[in-house]
Amino acid sequence: MFNCASMLYRAVLIPCCLAVAPGAASACDGPRDVQEATLAAIKAFVHDKQMTVLTFAGYSGAQYEDPQAMIEHASRILDGQEPGKTLVNIGATEVGIGAVYELAKRKGFTTMGIVSSLARDEHVPLSTCVDYVFYVKDAYWGGKIPGTDDLSPTSAAMVDSSTSFVAIGGGESARDELLAARKAGKPVTFIPADMNHRIARENAQKKGQPLPTDFRGAAHAALAAGV
Repeated sequence: MFNCASMLYRAVLIPCCLAVAPGAASACDGPRDVQEATLAAIKAFVHDKQMTVLTFAGYSGAQYEDPQAMIEHASRILDGQEPGKTLVNIGATEVGIGAVYELAKRKGFTTMGIVSSLARDEHVPLSTCVDYVFYVKDAYWGGKIPGTDDLSPTSAAMVDSSTSFVAIGGGESARDELLAARKAGKPVTFIPADMNHRIARENAQKKGQPLPTDFRGAAHAALAAGV
């Protein structure tokens, strides 16, 4: 489905792809469609594709201390999937775990992303290697709604739309989604990984907090025992 919004994003993102990743144009030519969607609309899209949804979770803005190791883990996971039968889903943006989008496209997968409408409102760049983007109307970035045990609309859509999850590290939002997916009986694979140490220290300094000494992320404490 094309609409004015998707055409606008194509106009903005295609040159970016060529500038940032020369030679990758054949794999990454910008989103085919960008839209705000309800959970029902996302599930209808997946149903029409008749494909399973493999969701990668992990660090986004916190990024990775060893991004190459993260890519190698993701590559091994993708090599065990069939591109013609699997949609690769992440959070639509380009940083951190979003780097898996380009890898997935190069391996022949169709990609999708589910992300809070805050990303659109705050002009957070989308990956140029995500085919279909679904903005979910949300007052939060993900995880649980503060003061409740309920997932935010974005995280609820991520869990309900996915067939299985692979997490490579991850913070609080990833933790909440993975635990909800596991509770729902969906396969969850957790691979430990450190967030970027420098960024973590800088963020702590900005907030006036003690410098961190553990960089394994909130998902590690909740999920590593099952590794």
